[in-house]
Amino acid sequence: MRILIAPDKFKGSLTAAEAAAAIAEGALRVYPDAVATQFPIADGGEGTLEAAVAAGYEEHINAVVGPILAPLGAAWATRKDDGNVAAVIETAQASGLADMEPTPANALRAHSYGCGQLIAAALDAGATEIVLGLGGSAMTDGGSGALRALGLKPLDSAGNVVPLGGGSLADVVALDTSGLDPRLAATTFRIAVDVRNPLYGNLGAAHVFAPQKGADPDAVELLDAGLRNWASVLRTATGRDVNVPGAGAAGGFPASFLAFTDATLEGGFALVAGLTGLAAQLSEADLVITGEGSLDSQSLTGKAPIALADAARDRGIPVIVVAGRILVTPEDLAGHGVVAAAQLLDVAPSPEDAVAHAAKYLAWATSQVLEGA
Repeated sequence: MRILIAPDKFKGSLTAAEAAAAIAEGALRVYPDAVATQFPIADGGEGTLEAAVAAGYEEHINAVVGPILAPLGAAWATRKDDGNVAAVIETAQASGLADMEPTPANALRAHSYGCGQLIAAALDAGATEIVLGLGGSAMTDGGSGALRALGLKPLDSAGNVVPLGGGSLADVVALDTSGLDPRLAATTFRIAVDVRNPLYGNLGAAHVFAPQKGADPDAVELLDAGLRNWASVLRTATGRDVNVPGAGAAGGFPASFLAFTDATLEGGFALVAGLTGLAAQLSEADLVITGEGSLDSQSLTGKAPIALADAARDRGIPVIVVAGRILVTPEDLAGHGVVAAAQLLDVAPSPEDAVAHAAKYLAWATSQVLEGA
C-alpha cells in the first residue's frame, strides 16, 4: 500500500512536518509494509515555506527589520529549474504577528519592511518568480513598507518621507519612485490569497483583520483611512485600482504589488500544490491521510486538507482525516471523499493534554482510525 501523508499544521502544537511524522508513525503500526510518503501541505498562509522546503526548495535565513523595527532572522527559500530561480517568501517570517505585542500603538506602527528585504534578497539571488505566502502578519500598511525596502519613498505635504506603518499612510500625498528597484518590473509575483476582502471599507483589511493585531476602534478608523488614501495615491502614480477582492489580505499587502508589478492573486492551496508537485504524489497514492488542528466549517471552504481531499476524491483515492478537533459532520466530510475521521480529543484525556502531547495522540488516533476503517 502506498500512503500519502499530507497534513497541514496543527496550529499551536505541531508543524505540518511534525504532524506528518506522527501520522506516519501511527499508520506504520497498522500497515508496517506500507510505503508512507510524508508530504506537508499548506494553503498559502503560514506553513507555505515549510511545505516548499519539504518539497526540495533550499532554505535561506536573512537578518531583517521586524514588524516594529526590532531585528530578527527570517527564512525564505529558492529553487533553480533550467537556469530559472523561483523564490518563496512568507509575510509571517519577516513581519509576523508572533514578533509583535498586539497593542493599538503597535498596530499603527507595524510594517512590512522586512518582507521587502526578503524580496530584495530573492532578486539578488536571481529570482524571476516570487511566490508570496500571506498569513499571520502584524501590519496593516498596504505593502508600503515592503516597497520602501525596495526603494519607494512615500512623501507627505512637506516633501518628507512618512514614518513606517499603516498609521502614517493617511499623510502620504505623493510617491518618489526614482529609487524603486527596476528588477521588480521583470519579476513575476504570485500572491497566495484565500480571502476576498477588499483593501478598505467595512470588509477591508483594517475593519476585519486589524483588531486581531491589537487595533482599537480609533486605530481601525485611522488604518482604514490610511489604506483608502494609499489606494488613491497608488492610482494616481500607476493608474491602477488596487481596491479589488483579495487586496485586503495580510493588512493589504497585495495592494502595492498590484500597483507596481504584474502581480497575480491566486488561490493558496492550488498555488502551493503546483509548487510542491502534489499532483505527482497523488498519482502514486492508494490512500491519503490528511488533517489539521481544527477541522471546522471554514475548512470546508477550501482550506488545504479539504482541498486535498477533493483532489484525491476526483482521482478515486480514499481519504482519512485526523485532526485535533472536528467540528463538522461525517456527512460533510463524506461529500469530500473522506471515508473515516478521528480527532485527538477522542483519545486524549483533556484538550490541554491533546495540545501538550499532540504527536503522541496523533499517532495513536491514526492507528485507531486505520484499524476501524
